[in-house]
Amino acid sequence: MALVEKLGVHLENREQLAPVAARILSYIILTGKKGATFEDMVSILCASKSTISTHLNHLQDLNKIEYFTKTGDRKKYFVINKNNIILHIDKMITHWKEERELHLEIKNYKELINTNKTDNDYENFDLSFHNDYIKFVDGATASIQELRDKLITNDFAL
Repeated sequence: MALVEKLGVHLENREQLAPVAARILSYIILTGKKGATFEDMVSILCASKSTISTHLNHLQDLNKIEYFTKTGDRKKYFVINKNNIILHIDKMITHWKEERELHLEIKNYKELINTNKTDNDYENFDLSFHNDYIKFVDGATASIQELRDKLITNDFAL
């Protein structure tokens, strides 16, 4: 439950979710592919049936979770929607590409200023931060792209 709470606080802030919705999402993440049932969430999260139901419906509307059923069992088993994770990764990649382009543009501007200044090397811009940041973003983007590809090709299950 401590991990549900810790992850819940993180998701509450990152995803702009209500506290109970964030705890539900945390619990579902931590139950993995076996899924979490409505009854389990009511019991473990100590919330009313109506509260759990409302937030489950909201999380489904946001496409953050989905459910499956088992033959002969009327229960719904809630799991993370893998497509939502892929969309989150796509946003990260887009954000990093935009930052990379901005740093590249700033670096190019500073290089131009440096080449036009011949009288005082002390005033020249140091470009090492931009070089290192662009290198970092390229590596991070490649790593998250690899994770995305594995999700799409079902190399691992959540």
